[in-house]
Amino acid sequence: MPTIRSSTPADATALADIWRASVRATHDFLSEAHFAEIEALVAGHYLPHAPLWVVEADGCPAGFMGLTGAHVDALFIDPRRRAQGLGRAMIAHAEAQAGKLTVDVNEQNPQAVGFYERMGFMRTGRSAVDDAGRPYPLLHMRQP
Repeated sequence: MPTIRSSTPADATALADIWRASVRATHDFLSEAHFAEIEALVAGHYLPHAPLWVVEADGCPAGFMGLTGAHVDALFIDPRRRAQGLGRAMIAHAEAQAGKLTVDVNEQNPQAVGFYERMGFMRTGRSAVDDAGRPYPLLHMRQP
């Protein structure tokens, strides 16, 4: 069973590495300019300051999740640790904290869409652009 704990400022570098590897493995639709723009925000502002949940495997961070109320803001698993139940454990942890969950997921990331559908999420809507107005459609999903 993986360990899930609150993040600390000391986790920021490892979590940024996980974010980069995960995005490179699943977000081939991002332009390099947008990747660099988002990376600066994630690594410089979000990860060092946001209250996050960290999942550990073998005593090391293997993924993280941002949760605001019942909304999953972010869920990234180290690509080398995928298909080991870590994402499922994070969703179960979030459900225990907040009940039925919602999430917005990039439509162009079929692996993530499939994961959330396997976790019981249903599509409830779509936005043509992401939260920053970039041309990456979002699917709005929720658990029934």
